Parts: sequence; C-alpha cells; structure tokens
Amino acid sequence: MSWWGWMIAGAVLLGAELTFVNAQFYLVFIGSAAIITGVVTALTAGLAAWAQWATFAVLALASMLTFRSRLYRRLHSGAPPVDTGPAGAVITLPAALAPGESCQAEHGGSFWTVRNIGNRPLPAAGRARVARVDGLTLLVEPES
Repeated sequence: MSWWGWMIAGAVLLGAELTFVNAQFYLVFIGSAAIITGVVTALTAGLAAWAQWATFAVLALASMLTFRSRLYRRLHSGAPPVDTGPAGAVITLPAALAPGESCQAEHGGSFWTVRNIGNRPLPAAGRARVARVDGLTLLVEPES
C-alpha cells in the first residue's frame, strides 16, 4: 500500500473514534499505528507490503497493550458519578404502609408502586427513603 493510503486509513480510524460516543480508545491506537506506518513507508522507499503490514500490526498491538488501559483510566477516573435513579431520595407517602405493604405514590413527576421493606409501619404523609428500585417499584424504609 502507498504511504498516503496508510495516512488516509489512519485519519479515518481517528475520525471514527471521535464519532463513536465511547469506543474506549481502541481505534486511536490502530489509527495512530496506520499513520506511523504511512510515515515509515514514505521515508523508506520500496518497503515490501508484508513489512508494512507487519509494522502496522506490531505498532497497533504494542501500543494498545502498553498504553490503552492507562490512558482510558486516566481520562475516565475523574468523571463524577451519574445519578441513575431515585435510590436515596426521600418521598412523602400518601397512605400508611405496614411492613411489606404497597401503595401508589408520585415521585419525580411519575407514579410508582411503593413497598415498605422496613420492619416498622410508615404513617400516612410520613417521609420514607428509597432504599433501592426493583423494576417499577420503589422499595422504601423509614427516613431516620
């Protein structure tokens, strides 16, 4: 392959990495290996096709195995945690709930089935903390 073919392939791979939301940096190393192979091919006249492919494969594998996990960890370690649901929120109950009983309650603009998983009854208009979510059911326990 010609040197400019390697450069174009590398640029396409690097662009594809930017296109995908979270490709986890695999294409960065493959694209970089293609660009480096293009530079080596341009500087070394008459480099055999098998040597170009071997250079590309060695560079891609070595760089990915050596640097990918460290780079990915460094870039993603400082990300704040994502709130994925109502767990930990406090809700006001519309009805009294004995242990194990359920009712309907509004939380976050939606109506949910709420089940008391605590060992104490919860009074009507009392506050309860969402311990966890099971499907469309909020599993609550006394706030304090």
